[in-house]
Amino acid sequence: MSETYRKIVAHKYSKNFREASEIVTADIVEPGPGQLLIKTRFGGVNASDVNISGGVYFSDGKFPFDLGCESVGEVVAVGPDVTQFKVGDAVASPQMGSAYTEMLCRDIDQFIKVPDCSPDYLAVSVAGLTASIGLFEAGNMGSGETVLITAAAGGVGNWCVQLAKLAGNHVIGTCSTKEKAEELKGIGCDRVIVYSEEDLGGVLATEYPDGINLIFEQVGGATFDTCVDHLAQRGRILICGFISEYMGDPEAVTAPRIYHKLLWKSAQLQAFLYKDWPDQLASHLEKLMGQVANGDIKPLLDPKVFQGIESAADALEYLHAGENTGKVVVRY
Repeated sequence: MSETYRKIVAHKYSKNFREASEIVTADIVEPGPGQLLIKTRFGGVNASDVNISGGVYFSDGKFPFDLGCESVGEVVAVGPDVTQFKVGDAVASPQMGSAYTEMLCRDIDQFIKVPDCSPDYLAVSVAGLTASIGLFEAGNMGSGETVLITAAAGGVGNWCVQLAKLAGNHVIGTCSTKEKAEELKGIGCDRVIVYSEEDLGGVLATEYPDGINLIFEQVGGATFDTCVDHLAQRGRILICGFISEYMGDPEAVTAPRIYHKLLWKSAQLQAFLYKDWPDQLASHLEKLMGQVANGDIKPLLDPKVFQGIESAADALEYLHAGENTGKVVVRY
């Protein structure tokens, strides 16, 4: 084994990931008591990587810090007292700084054993948890509802579609192309709105005049405004993100305050980050792992291959260009 490995760190704050980051070389260390040494096989690419490199959240201002989120890898060494894991085990790391590094040495409580070293299980630890915690905990999703997922063909969106459908709901998804629409239909979307060809507000007004019960919103801007306008009585909007504003400054809006639209429908607006439900994470993770293992959920993985740590910035720009269908993965 080599004595060194490479990882991506931020040396300044910038939403331009290339500008903020650099690839550095570090020494491989032997795992100490209660630790594992992992060889990364797959790293997850997330829209919020630019928020992390930009210092919007999850940073204390100390540089350098490791970039990226979740990964799946193989145990290559264990600490002297570790019995729960062995060399060759496949593990997921849902912790910050896991995706863009060739090796990880951390305490065992930072890892989750998975059935095999597959990008399917990579998608569980952030995308799957975001969808599941959002829909069931923050959104209180039931059965027999009309559920709208914006950016439905993305890494989180495809999980939302499948979970909402498995729960017995009518699922609407938005996406940008006919090709993505076909993928969404294949995983259970009842109605796909290709927003480059159809007007979202017009479709909802015509086909869903009673409004939408639950909306999982990830886009922001005009899409968010349209979603607010088409809530049903006692409808709920979940704010998972607002990718339309990630690369710039917040858009200034002059409009009546949102309570003028929410109150008369007894509607709810709920923002969430899945990490803020720590007591629920283990149960959701166990359920999601089982659903992937038995084939109830097949995570959509974007087919474009990004190989090696040098490809991380390319992969992130590809995602922000809206070219992906499903989870974007860097392979090692």
